[in-house]
Amino acid sequence: MSPLLFLAAALAGGVGAVLRYLVDLGVARLAGRRFPWGILVVNLTGSFALGLVTTALPDAAFVLGAGLLGGYTTFSTAMLDAVALWRDGERGAAVFDAVGMLVLGLLAAGLGLALGAAL
Repeated sequence: MSPLLFLAAALAGGVGAVLRYLVDLGVARLAGRRFPWGILVVNLTGSFALGLVTTALPDAAFVLGAGLLGGYTTFSTAMLDAVALWRDGERGAAVFDAVGMLVLGLLAAGLGLALGAAL
C-alpha cells in the first residue's frame, strides 16, 4: 500500500468519525435520547453504503470502505448502548437494539450489494 493511499484512508476515517457524531447528534435532537436511534441510523446507512461501495466502486473500497465508512460506523457504541438499555431496565429496547441492528444491518448491506451490482 502506498503512503498516499494510507493517508487518504486515515483522513477519510477522520471525516467518517465526524459525520457519525453529527448524524447521531442530529437524530437525537429529533427523536430524543431514550433510544439510540442515531447510532442505529449511522450503522444502517453505513452498512448499506459499504455494500454499495464494495460492488459499485471496488477500486475506492479501501479509502471509502475501510476509511470513511470504518470511521462512520460503530459496532462498539451500538453494543454499549444495548448494554446500557438492559442495565436501565429497558429489556425490550435492549434486545431490539442489538438484534435489530444485526438483522437490519444485514438487510441494508445486502441491499447495498444488490444496488452496487446492478450499477
